[in-house]
Amino acid sequence: MPVAAIIAAVVLGILLPIIDSAVDEQLAGWLGAVLFSGGVDAARAVLTTIAGSLITATSLTFSLTVIALQLASSQASPRLLRTFSSDRMVHATLAIFLGTFAYALTVLRTVSDTGSMVPRIAVTLAFLLTLTSVVMLVVFLAHLASSLRVETMMRDVHRDTGRTIALVGSDDRATAPAPERPDGASAVLARRSGFVTGIDRDALIAAAREHRAVVRELRQVGASVIEGTPVAEWWPDGARTDAAAGAGPGTGPEPGTRADRSALEGAIVEAYRVGYERTSPQDIGFGLRQLVDIATKALSPGVNDPTTAVHALSHISAVLADIADLPEPPSAYADEDGTARVVPVRHDFAELVEVGMQQVRRYGADDPVVVARLFELVEDVGRRAARPELRRVLDGQLDRLVASVAAADFDPHERAEFARLADRARAALAQPGSMSA
Repeated sequence: MPVAAIIAAVVLGILLPIIDSAVDEQLAGWLGAVLFSGGVDAARAVLTTIAGSLITATSLTFSLTVIALQLASSQASPRLLRTFSSDRMVHATLAIFLGTFAYALTVLRTVSDTGSMVPRIAVTLAFLLTLTSVVMLVVFLAHLASSLRVETMMRDVHRDTGRTIALVGSDDRATAPAPERPDGASAVLARRSGFVTGIDRDALIAAAREHRAVVRELRQVGASVIEGTPVAEWWPDGARTDAAAGAGPGTGPEPGTRADRSALEGAIVEAYRVGYERTSPQDIGFGLRQLVDIATKALSPGVNDPTTAVHALSHISAVLADIADLPEPPSAYADEDGTARVVPVRHDFAELVEVGMQQVRRYGADDPVVVARLFELVEDVGRRAARPELRRVLDGQLDRLVASVAAADFDPHERAEFARLADRARAALAQPGSMSA
């Protein structure tokens, strides 16, 4: 956005003085009264002042943004820096400042002592852009002050994670029973190391259909992959195997040719997007990771802010409850003919709950407020978990939490309160779906 603003400002700074010279004599009287009316020296002074002040304001904006990034990294989580770097308000502010600077500098070159015409429209527009920049600076400072609040950071992470969960839950692709994996399935190896940031399942289905194969995912979105290790595997579907045996004509290339295998495996690798860091669009666990980072940072001795950890646990509870509400993932995705083509990796609810609770339980085991919120987390998520396997996961976490309480140093009153909260959580797990009802 800032680069586009600079280009547009330079073009406007070249064209507007030309238009100025063509229409200056034809301007209406009332319009001429509101336009810049100074001479050459005054125009040069105004444009010089604007250019100098705007580059200073840009430096201030950039410095404040860097400070915000440092604070977010040290007090919350380094994984939140991506949120600040993609902040559209920061982009818009820099675009206004740099665009105004470039425009004033471009118009300044048309104001010369030898010329008798002052580009009044161009100078007036520079003045208006400067006023806009001042307003943007005030708005930016207010936005920055709000963005640095940890509550705002957690809200933004929660909102992004909610979008991801909604995207995962709205999958309307055709499904089919998963075929049995035969012996001798061919592995597809990763061609670079990093994190799986997305899987194009439409491309996987199309490639599997074209080559009459079944593809089984081995790595889910958010997983770390190492170059040369398997990310998926494939095997011929039943029709392709029959064709190879002479039972009927095949529609694709010969299944055993090297070109066929290479094309299929290349298409599978291309369907996996691998980056150097995790991102939120398809990764439902990344938001949990960020919220847990905020909670554990708040529980560190250097910060010692258990209230922030409790607030983070509230967001974690809501995210886990939304995940528990997701429909059971399909065993396989089918093509338009109803043939199973892709066997997906299911999101592991047990692993996600472990991410949401394990570290907070470890680092907050001595804080009664944090422990109480962990019991409430199990209860909250348990009321939304309808499937028995999900309740068993939560029941196991509850047992571990009770064991942590038994090993910690709490007074009898606190232990009695924890026992009451544990009983409430077990009652919620025994009666699933009460919140939905």
